[in-house]
This record gives sequence, structure tokens and C-alpha cells, in this order.
Amino acid sequence: MSQQSVAAVFSAPNQSLELKRIAIPPLKAGEILVKNEYVTLCRSDLKTFNGERTEKTPCILGHEIVGHIQQLADSDCTDSKGNRLKIGDRVSWAIYASNPTGPLSSIGIPQKENDLFKYGHERLSDENTLNGGLSEHTVLRKNTPVAQINSGVSAKVAALINCSVATVAGAVRLADERSKEHVIISGAGMLGIMACAMLKSKGTAHISVIDTDPSRASRALDFGADRFFLSAQEAIDQLSAAQSAVPKASAILEFSGSASAMSSSLALLKIGGKAVWVGATFPQKAVLVDAEWVIRNLITIKGLHNYNLEDFLSAIEFIEAHHLTYNFENLVHEFDGIHQVNKAFKYALNSAAYRVGIRL
Repeated sequence: MSQQSVAAVFSAPNQSLELKRIAIPPLKAGEILVKNEYVTLCRSDLKTFNGERTEKTPCILGHEIVGHIQQLADSDCTDSKGNRLKIGDRVSWAIYASNPTGPLSSIGIPQKENDLFKYGHERLSDENTLNGGLSEHTVLRKNTPVAQINSGVSAKVAALINCSVATVAGAVRLADERSKEHVIISGAGMLGIMACAMLKSKGTAHISVIDTDPSRASRALDFGADRFFLSAQEAIDQLSAAQSAVPKASAILEFSGSASAMSSSLALLKIGGKAVWVGATFPQKAVLVDAEWVIRNLITIKGLHNYNLEDFLSAIEFIEAHHLTYNFENLVHEFDGIHQVNKAFKYALNSAAYRVGIRL
């Protein structure tokens, strides 16, 4: 009898995930079988579950994950940092697999390559199986960025690397040198909190946070933020005051996904400033932008969806260096065992938890 893995299968919005036993397939060249250790529920998982996002079904959700190598198709295999991989290694992997020499990969956006495969977002079939984090195993495809993770990093925090942290690393990269001055973080959820810590580690002079939830806004102060505001208008009023010692923002990282927040926060940018929009990954109304103001003030608006290899490796470097600097572990509410998956989704949807995790 072939070895099997238990997976939580999503079939339709607002319906319980069904635990199924799935045969582990023989590995093809370049593939890796991982025994999953821990998965956290990303906001995109929750929006797919409640119908705000549409994915191919049936599927195995989950892409914020860490695990240990159980089998290698190739005896001589190295990770994205050049380290030789072996059975038992603890690894993280990118949300995507794609041709690293394709036209989009060559300009730094492999996450949009023509042959793109995304973990936790693909239809489950006999030919395409064990491709999401809510299962006991994941089969990593050829051309998936993979990297060893320090065993000292807790599972709760290590699981965040290949979505939350890597996406933030991409946003900080796009903000470039502007991130050394004054950065405003719009939205103090997991990505916003992580952005505060990452910017602080890079020496950003001023970090401000905007969130309509007072508890989330103030919580950011524990992760590197210098101040918080409960609306863009409050930030505009205080930062524009004659006595303000804080300059206008050189960059805004927008994680809330709110159309009104994306529009109103632009006014906080100084001449030559840059806005990086990350959070709006679900259908919503159009954003109103004053084009003349953008042009006259030399404003750049940049969109980011997922991340590239550089961002993935930067995320690992950041977490390995700073996982004890900040209490990231306390941001994850834990459930034990894949049989708790439906309870975990219910809690995540009905609570204010930054992340809900499942120890697999």
C-alpha cells in the first residue's frame, strides 16, 4: 500500500473543510517531499473560505508553512542559498514555482511567470496533489525556491516567512532608500506589524502607523513603530502642524487594502514620495486619485503581489536575526493537529487574532 497523507480539502465557500487521505505520489525529477510542521492561516485563506476571493476547487489551502524534508528526488540537491539539502532539513519555500529563466523572471517578477504554480491556490487532482499547507505533506515542484531554516526559530514564527515576511520584504525593497527617512504603515495587521519591525532593523528614522483599531494601532509600538494614528486625516492634521518635528512621509506601505485608505494616505507623502500598495488582493471599488497632484508632486505608486527570490531570502535573514528581538510568536493563536482545522478557521474569522496557526 502506498504511503498516504491527511489533507483538509476546501470545496466551496463557507463549508467545512473535509479531511481526506491522499496517496503520496512518486517524486519526479527536481521534486521534494516535505513533512509539514506548522501552517498559519493567511488573510487570503480566510477570504477564500468566506467567498470574498475565488480559487480553483477542490483545493488544499495554506501557504504560510514550514516543514522538514522527508524525501528528495535528486541525491545532489541544493537550496536557494547554495546549501546542500538532506533528509530531515527544516525548510521554508516560496509560495510559487516558475521558470527561473522566463521573461518575467528575468526582470525580477517570477511570481507572475507564464508557467506559474502557487502553493495553496491550485486545484487538487490525481496529477496535481499535496500542493497546499493544510495537509501532513507537501510535494515541492521543480523550480520552487527552497531554503534551510535555523532550528532555533519557533515553528509559529518560521511558518510566517514565506508569505507575511517575504511580502513585507518585497514592499520594503520597492520603497528603496526612501525607507530610511519617514515611513507610514497603513494597516497594522500581521504585515503592518512585521513591516514596523523590519524597517526598525534597517534603521528607519521615523515609523508611523495608521489603523482604525486602537488596540492594533498601539500594539505596533511594541514592534518598532514610533507613533500611531487612527485615521489618515488625524495623521495629516498632526504631521502638518507647524510644531511637528516629523517630516512628511518618504514612503507609505499600504497593507489595509481599503480603497479609502489608499486614496487618503497619499496626501501624507512628501514631494518625490512613493506609495507601495499591497493589501488590495480582493475585489473592491475603484480608488480615487488626484492625477494632477500625483504628477506635480512626482509621486510614485507601485503595486506588489507576492514577492521574488530576493525578498524570500531577505525574509529568512530577517527572521533568523530578529526572531527573539520581537515577540512575533505571541501574535499567533495555536491549534494542535489538522483535525482542528475547522475550529481554527472559525476562530480566525471571528476573532481579532493576527494569525491562527495549526501545529501539524
